[in-house]
Formats: sequence, C-alpha cells, structure tokens
Amino acid sequence: MPTLDFAAFLTLLIVSVVVSAILHYGCKYYVSPGPWSFASKVVVGWIGAWLGTPVFGSWWAGVAMGPVFIVPAILGALAILVVAVDLFKMRGGSMT
Repeated sequence: MPTLDFAAFLTLLIVSVVVSAILHYGCKYYVSPGPWSFASKVVVGWIGAWLGTPVFGSWWAGVAMGPVFIVPAILGALAILVVAVDLFKMRGGSMT
C-alpha cells in the first residue's frame, strides 16, 4: 500500500477520527484535554490505521474499501494511539 488514492485516504481519516473520538471523548483517555490533543490523536491514529493492514493482515475482504481493510485499520489506529498516550504519560509530560 505505498500509494493511496483519495478514497483510501478519506477512509483512513474517518477510521482515525472515530477511534480518536472514542478514546478522547468517550473513554477520557488522553494526556491533556482539549481540541489540540484530539487533533494530534487523529494524525497519529491515521498513521496507525495506514499501518494496520500491512501489520495485522487483510481480514474480511467484504469489509474493505479498496486497499484499506477496515478491521486491521481500526486495530492499528487503536494500538498506536494507546502506545503513544502511554509513552507520553510514562514520560511524565503534560501539555498543561
């Protein structure tokens, strides 16, 4: 998946926004509250969603949009967001 068309980019963005919103606003899982923390989660989550299919594989071809497999994209975004927040918390950092 070295190059993405706009539909794949948008699919990954939607997956990232949904996973980030659930973690940030639903579970209150963040380093600091606020829209900038959520926006940074969306960017990091997009990278995780992009890496989801190559790392976790291609599951359920019926739930794929082009080269993007939805379930591995969700798992990739979730995994990288949890690791990123945990690493920042272990560092002892807070934006406020």
